Amino acid sequence: MKGLAEKVAIVTGASSGIGHATAKLFAREGAKIVVTARRQVELDALVDEIEAAGGQAIAVAGDIKDENLAKTVVETAVGRFGGLDVAFNNAGSTGEMGPVPDMSLAGWRNTLDTNLTSAFLGAKYQVPAMIARGGGSLIFTGTFVGHTVGMPGMAAYAASKAGLIGLIQVLAVEFGPKGLRANAILPGGTDTPSSITNAPGATRELLAFVEGLHALKRMAKPEEIARSVLHLASDASSFITGAAILVDGGVSINRT
Repeated sequence: MKGLAEKVAIVTGASSGIGHATAKLFAREGAKIVVTARRQVELDALVDEIEAAGGQAIAVAGDIKDENLAKTVVETAVGRFGGLDVAFNNAGSTGEMGPVPDMSLAGWRNTLDTNLTSAFLGAKYQVPAMIARGGGSLIFTGTFVGHTVGMPGMAAYAASKAGLIGLIQVLAVEFGPKGLRANAILPGGTDTPSSITNAPGATRELLAFVEGLHALKRMAKPEEIARSVLHLASDASSFITGAAILVDGGVSINRT
């Protein structure tokens, strides 16, 4: 039996990278999917791909910082598919980078709104819908940065993602008695379009450096991260909640 059969799931940041890979994996595992991101064309292509493979999906484009989007995505899941069981709050951004004294207040606020406030807004509407179904699984994309490793120039990113860990812990204890679980994955370097190794002007030397930071001496494929999300979404992780799980290829412990 498929691991998410009869489940309804939301995936944010689904137009590329980890969110894109996770949406396809969820669909293959039997879930009905609502995907969201800013880019309508990419979302429509993803829905077409899922449906061509026999799955069910619908796209809702918008800005993850917008509370109306958070509400609409949940209403779409309930209205189209009958409820909500899983939410993968994955959308995020590295935001403005640089030393703290040089960082603008606007850049700081935008990064926190994108990575942390959007997660709050997602949970605000996802939690009641899950409780109405008898529980569910909330999953957030954090990072090892600001958790096990400090990296220069990434203060806003680190602070916003570290805040997710506090959020999941509170969600876990507030709603655990109602059957709801909340966890975060903390990926290492992942080969996505937004990775610094794929930025314009990125060199082979940069790729080798980033790969060398990891104990496995390589970056992750988005599909590898997606499998860790599937575990947290499924009943295989039924006793895991309030956890920040490193899926980082050993970057947090590597010193070689």
